[in-house]
Amino acid sequence: MTGLDLQISLVSFVLITALFLLVSEIISVDKTAMGIMVVLALTGILTPKETVAGFANPAVITVGAMFLISRGLIRTGAVGFVTELLLRFSKGNKTYAHILILITVAFASAFINNTPVVVLFIPIVMGLSCECDFSPSKLLIPLSYVSILAGTCTLIGTSTNIIVSDLSATYGYEPLLMFELSIIGIPIALIGIIFLVVVSPRLMPGRTAPVCELDEGKEKRYIAELIVPAKSPLIGISNIVDHAEEMLGLNVIEIFRNGHIFDPVRTRIFIKQEDILLVKGSAEDLLSCLKKQIFELAHGEENMAFGSGLKDDLIIELIVPPLSTLLREPLLSTDLQDDSDIQIIAIRSRTSHYSYRKVQNVKLKIGDIVLVRCPRNKLSKIRNSTDFVILEDIHHAMIDKEKAGLAAGIFAIVVLAATFGLADIMVCSLTGVFLMTLTHCLSLKDAYRSLQSDVLLLIIGTLALGLAMDKTGATKLYADFFLSLFDGKSPNLILAGIILLTSICTHILSNNATAVLLLPIAISTAISLGVDPKPFIIGICFGASACFATPIGYQTNLLVYGPGGYRFSDYIKLGLPLNILVIFFASVFIPIIWPF
Repeated sequence: MTGLDLQISLVSFVLITALFLLVSEIISVDKTAMGIMVVLALTGILTPKETVAGFANPAVITVGAMFLISRGLIRTGAVGFVTELLLRFSKGNKTYAHILILITVAFASAFINNTPVVVLFIPIVMGLSCECDFSPSKLLIPLSYVSILAGTCTLIGTSTNIIVSDLSATYGYEPLLMFELSIIGIPIALIGIIFLVVVSPRLMPGRTAPVCELDEGKEKRYIAELIVPAKSPLIGISNIVDHAEEMLGLNVIEIFRNGHIFDPVRTRIFIKQEDILLVKGSAEDLLSCLKKQIFELAHGEENMAFGSGLKDDLIIELIVPPLSTLLREPLLSTDLQDDSDIQIIAIRSRTSHYSYRKVQNVKLKIGDIVLVRCPRNKLSKIRNSTDFVILEDIHHAMIDKEKAGLAAGIFAIVVLAATFGLADIMVCSLTGVFLMTLTHCLSLKDAYRSLQSDVLLLIIGTLALGLAMDKTGATKLYADFFLSLFDGKSPNLILAGIILLTSICTHILSNNATAVLLLPIAISTAISLGVDPKPFIIGICFGASACFATPIGYQTNLLVYGPGGYRFSDYIKLGLPLNILVIFFASVFIPIIWPF
């Protein structure tokens, strides 16, 4: 084996190991990214300068700057004012509410990072579901999908497009223009939105929103976790939803058995002793069930009571967003546990449920939902923190609303300057961050917490791996292998194959990592065919964002998993057809707009 063959083997081993670690999440993505750089440097495949070159990469700096600009727009209320507009224009009509929300999310996500947009709109959707009487689970997955679709419409709509544009320039080709992708991005997004509006009400579950009680004008109801005792008359009942509503006056939201979550509407199960039911009801109905020993409190009398003594307390759900500083931290080490006025009741982590007695070793992940009792006067403290987002909290005040116009103006200047080529997009975005911090639209503390360092480190690590693949010849080897699968086929079919491969990979990896690793392969493939690489570069943009079929392919998909009470299969049912639509239209129209 020659030295070059050994290097290719080493790079391939690093690639496979990195893929395994990123998919399995045995260690965090930022540790995996650092590990990639360390191994490539120690083995001599990359020089020390090449290893850390990603830290000075314009794409990384631009992505980081856009994170900060997005944060400034969110924190000043420049985006948040849509809450009141949606409430006003929907007029209680759920169809209007659905369409208005999706269009607004699409417009916002076309220009700012879609993760904070979805974080903002989850509580809006949950609150509007109470106002307009619809199931939030009908809308939350479409909300995430629309934000992803709209991100492909502009250069700054998603960090992936910025990375692809910069890498394109690095390889000697033209960078992408601000609205170059809009030519087919907007039509594909519109087709996707129409598909979601028509199909999602039929395919998505009709899960009831647990908490709709933050509006002080409503009759007080409580969320409670009740355990089924040995002599309960409910044991053996299968249709617990109808029985509890008709006979007990309670809404059964979920059933917890041996740490697993069951949706009683979608899964008929016979009630057993020790089952824990998450229910909603008035204080009178809950106390009546307890007195008749139909239920017992799951957490003991000292932990849960109902009545006038708690008139200022709320039972609320908190979701863990990507910007939270508590990710991978034990729940019991957080400020929630340290505050004597706030009581942790339970935590739900995707498909698992943990009562307070079992949360000692639970570490927080994106999309986890924490059920807590909280005095009303503590809500503002939680709202002003980036560690949690209150679900169904649509009446909150955004910080520094008087600066919303200023933040929007700064953002408009950044977009226009980049569009007309007055300055490089990295310079424009850095200028925008500087102006936002200078005018106090964004505090430095917020700026540092908004950088999403794990995402940036992942980009830097995969840039190093991509450079190593190109330097050792591994990229050409993989491109030749890929071409052999399409031997004698047309460039159109090979382009479709590249887009499909990119889409498959982005369900496993992050879309940024996928773009960095596959773009050099796509360019090498085009050169081997003797055609213009531009259609393949554009194809990577659309393929890397076509990640609808699983909740793990994109952060926003993961964010709505818990609040929507979804199953993995819900993403496949709605996301797979949407994936096929995007891949088909991209494969057909890209060669027409950007000929080979």
